[in-house]
Order: sequence, then C-alpha cells, then structure tokens
Amino acid sequence: MQMHRRDKQKKEENNMPLKGKKVLPICSVRDESLPPLVCIVGYSGSGKTTLTVNLIACLKRRGYQVGTIKHDVHGFQIDHPGKDSFRHKAAGASTTIITSPKQIAMVADVDHDHSPQDLLPMLSHLDIVLVEGFKRAQLPKIEVYRPETGKGAACRDDPHLLAVVCDSTVDWGVRCFASTDSEGLVDFIVQHFRLRSSKIVSFPNTP
Repeated sequence: MQMHRRDKQKKEENNMPLKGKKVLPICSVRDESLPPLVCIVGYSGSGKTTLTVNLIACLKRRGYQVGTIKHDVHGFQIDHPGKDSFRHKAAGASTTIITSPKQIAMVADVDHDHSPQDLLPMLSHLDIVLVEGFKRAQLPKIEVYRPETGKGAACRDDPHLLAVVCDSTVDWGVRCFASTDSEGLVDFIVQHFRLRSSKIVSFPNTP
C-alpha cells in the first residue's frame, strides 16, 4: 500500500508544470538532417540586406555552404522579356527550369505564400540558410535595429530573438553586435547552431 502511494505521488509530480525551468518552444527542436534557418529581420531601411550579404561572405570564407531566402510580399520578376525561358512562362508553363553547367533556376506558379520551412527541403545540402524577412515567423531571428530611422523595434519581445545588431547601446536581454562586427556575429551563429562545414558543393539529386 505504501509503495502504491509512492508511485502515485511520483506520477503526480511528473505531471506538474516545471518551475524555474525554461520550456523550449516546439520550433527550437529542429530536424538535424536539415540546415538551420536564421531570419534577418528589421524594418525597411534598417540594413537587413547589407547584414545578410556580410554574413554570407564571412560564412563562405570559413568554408560553410550558405543558402538564402528573400521574402517579397509584392511579387517579383526575375526573367526578362524576349528570353526563351520568359516566353515559355508567358505561354502558360506552370514551371520553367533554366539549367546550365554552373547554375539552375526555377520559376513556378504557387497558390500561397510559402514559409521558409516549406522551402527548406530544397536547401538540405547546405550548412545554413539565412532568411531575409519573415519577422512574424516562429524561427530564430537576428534583428537589425537603427533607432535613428525613427522606427520602433520589430521583434524586441519575440521569444525567438537571438541577437540584435545596433550601433547604439540597447538592453534587450540578448547579445548585441555592432553593424561592423559581422565576424563576431558569425562566431555567435556558429557556436549557437554548432555549425560544421559539410564541404558539399553539388546540387542535391544532380547527376
């Protein structure tokens, strides 16, 4: 009888909410077979693209294969009128692929705005994927913040915020890096995600 009461008490304790312990959000448990996603966020004019380009260069110098995703809510056109591939698409092709010995590009019709997680399987051969935009996504984020623009913070209270890039002193409870310290920020990213260079340079499933 005493043993039964002990087992019951232990079961109740296991079902109690954890106190004093941080419970990680579901999105923090990622598929290790896929590269980590990091969103570079901030309002227009903050310097997201400049930071993204600098991070790509720093990571590339260290031997990492880097992918990027750019969010464009207004739509885009990457082909040019008069080109054969443009004519294919304009004629009604749902998907057009342009291939060469050194590059592959695809333009496809979609019925909704795809999340970075939707697109990640296409980038599975890479070491890390930087996402410019998607500030509302439940993904790890680095915010570029420039108070002199007069715009507020985009993700200061976001539980997925990893760091802020700002040339002023700010206390957001996360690491702060100067806009000129891309190498320091890459050190942080490499350590946080425990990146290891895969040295893979070929496109997946390419003969």
